[in-house]
Amino acid sequence: MSVRRLAEDSVQPASFAFNPENSVWAEATIKKYPAGREQSAVIPLLMRAQEQDGWVTKAAIEMIADMLGMAYIRVLEVATFYTQFQLQPVGTRAHIQVCGTTPCMLRGAEDLISVCKSKIHHDPHHLNEDGTLSWEEVECLGACVNAPMIAIFKDTYEDLTATQLEHIIDRFKAGKGSDIKPGPQVERIYSAPAGGLTSLTEEIPPAPKSEALTGAPAASSEPAQPAHTPPSNAAKPDTSAPETDPKLKTPADGKSAEPDASVKPAETDAGVKAAKPSLDDPNRPAGVDKPETPDDLQLISGIGPKIEATLNGIGIYTYAQVAAWGPAERDWVDGFLNFKGRIERDDWARQAKALADGGEEEYIRVFGKKPR
Repeated sequence: MSVRRLAEDSVQPASFAFNPENSVWAEATIKKYPAGREQSAVIPLLMRAQEQDGWVTKAAIEMIADMLGMAYIRVLEVATFYTQFQLQPVGTRAHIQVCGTTPCMLRGAEDLISVCKSKIHHDPHHLNEDGTLSWEEVECLGACVNAPMIAIFKDTYEDLTATQLEHIIDRFKAGKGSDIKPGPQVERIYSAPAGGLTSLTEEIPPAPKSEALTGAPAASSEPAQPAHTPPSNAAKPDTSAPETDPKLKTPADGKSAEPDASVKPAETDAGVKAAKPSLDDPNRPAGVDKPETPDDLQLISGIGPKIEATLNGIGIYTYAQVAAWGPAERDWVDGFLNFKGRIERDDWARQAKALADGGEEEYIRVFGKKPR
């Protein structure tokens, strides 16, 4: 990381003042701190000054120091320490901060830096020709498992490739940065494992409540209570139950771990799979005859060969059909596939609409990545 200094005097404005709205906000923010501790407001005031002018000017630093009764050097120390503060003019539409710490560097940060050099400016902290874009390399941005990543103002964009960053830069340059959804740019939710869960993926039906509590069938209709465990043994497993005896090779007394078969499905504990919705349900999406060229439904994230075949089996062949599903129809399909909310989480309707409207090109415009 290079030494952070204030911009040249030639670009520094002569003065700074918060606008009326920010002035009210600043005074209220300072009052949040106890008497004698008002200087604690220095970071939020610097951030609000940056949001107002786009960067932190020398005049802003001096005015904030005066507001808080601080020496100029103390506010300058804060502004130059944190890379969240820009000390010279940045792009009006995007200032791209590329994480260059080890995890991101191992996962392709150098390729992202090369893209910034070719599409914005060869050197960091320099504006592009029309003044809309700038870039810099920074230290860890805090999402190492999603490396490599960048930050644009308050949003982060993770799991990037050079091609995806080129597309993101193009959208921001065109003034359409809101088209890009922040966060991971691959099929994962936040920092969940890429490609889906690898453990704890099976549902294990719980034992009947009486056995779960006592290790033996209940002797009465009253719910059994767990035995009191002394505090000194609270972290130790209870191995007094007959089932834990290593001499036993089969469950004691013929007990089974399966739920009581006499209990109706609707009365069992959570974890038992619900029955599929009926094919005659009025919420079932309308099917169509197989077209001559069906759409490739596998381009929708969350649909693989097996799911596509199942959807085809109920007459779903096109992106337009999926895009037109209302909440009730999505719930029906979710239950039919036993997806437990996955259709909403993966946003099938929005994916399908993008593919129906303009194929892969429109999908990339909307989601900032290629389908699948």
